[in-house]
Amino acid sequence: MNTRWKKRPALSTWGDFGPDDQLGRLNLLTAAKVLEGIAEVREGQTFCLSLPLDLPGGTAMNPRRPPPQLNATRRGENANMTYPLSRDDARLSDVICDDSVTLALQYSTQWDSLAHMGQWFDVNDNGDAEMVFYNGYKAGVDIVGETDYRGGCGCDSGTHLGAKALGIENMAQHGIQGRAVMIDIKRHFGIRRFAFGYQHLMQIIEADNIDIRPGDLVCFRTGMDEAIIEMNGEPDMAYLNSHFAGLDGSDPELRQWVHDSGVVALLADNPAVEILPAKPLNNDFYPSHPLHDLCLFRLGVYLGELWLMSPLADWLALQQRTAFLLTAPPLRLPGAVGSPATPVATV
Repeated sequence: MNTRWKKRPALSTWGDFGPDDQLGRLNLLTAAKVLEGIAEVREGQTFCLSLPLDLPGGTAMNPRRPPPQLNATRRGENANMTYPLSRDDARLSDVICDDSVTLALQYSTQWDSLAHMGQWFDVNDNGDAEMVFYNGYKAGVDIVGETDYRGGCGCDSGTHLGAKALGIENMAQHGIQGRAVMIDIKRHFGIRRFAFGYQHLMQIIEADNIDIRPGDLVCFRTGMDEAIIEMNGEPDMAYLNSHFAGLDGSDPELRQWVHDSGVVALLADNPAVEILPAKPLNNDFYPSHPLHDLCLFRLGVYLGELWLMSPLADWLALQQRTAFLLTAPPLRLPGAVGSPATPVATV
């Protein structure tokens, strides 16, 4: 019997993979799905799907996420960068370089774990909503920060413990490799800004004869990656915010499709996968990120943001292909709610 919840949200997979499941739809990325991905490899050519980790640049895209800062490690009081060991022993010929980084884990090309975003939800079906995450894991119990916001407190709870459940290390330990498909929004609709819904998706699937199967990883190319690279670390947010599609997380048909399709992850070259600000799901109490609500909180579907999709998408279009092998492990960092990624597509 599940001790964390008595009622689960609509369009969810809570409990489907066991009462204590922390993987969600990643359970569908099986050995058979890895073999399906390998079967899509014909050329042996690879594509890096990561932006340089210092892009988009600055904090204009997200003021809470500063760019990475590299520093040398220390060797006593000395910087351990181009350090000649002959300083310590004249007989030694080595020159050492060793560095560290201060990094916002979701600054650039990234994965969202299932602990990245939860919701207020009445898991005990008693009229009292609680702050919970996928499969009923609780804020302040399973995902613990230095401040406890339950009950409107905002009380100091001491040490930041992070995600004791649903952390990114679960993704890493399982492994992220399988069959992926490309939805090339730019090629079909250009770079105008619009909410990409179910009808748009069906139009591309039919036009490109795309076969999407349960357990697949689905990529969306909008063209924003090309613009970010061209801006060279100085993102023009006025331009970025007035161009490029995002998924319509409020579209009931698209939400139903994500539920019914059995896909494991939605991956895009924009900063949220979905278009923001989003149309509210209702007039009462609603998520600011409806696709995050559906995927991370309800279904256990993973989101990947700011991926480099365009070179791969252009190559696939020239070859009249849409499927490939995707290998995209996050950092195996216990307790983290997100992670940078350097995904590799093999065609």
